[in-house]
Amino acid sequence: MDYKKTNAANTTITRNLIELEKETGNIYETIAIISRRANQIGVELKDELNSKLEEFASYTDNLEEIFENREQIEISKFYERLPKPVLIALQEFIEENIYYRQPEEEQENL
Repeated sequence: MDYKKTNAANTTITRNLIELEKETGNIYETIAIISRRANQIGVELKDELNSKLEEFASYTDNLEEIFENREQIEISKFYERLPKPVLIALQEFIEENIYYRQPEEEQENL
């Protein structure tokens, strides 16, 4: 998924807990689903950022290159301005874009 084009808010918004728990029936389960997805998103964003910054890796200690690498600074600032992984995961949950399953219910149905 392209997290750069998400419509998640950049700041925290107060949410209605009753609306969030409607789908799962339990607010704690909802929070667990959102937190797991946020961890996945955080790892993906970190890997993507590290791969982009790897291009600028300097294996020599040149002080001028460290202070004048504008492209690296711009990439870092772009990723800092993205919504936090929790906000992206919460937006995905609200839009019903997260797939999850409940093993307890699957066992009961068998």
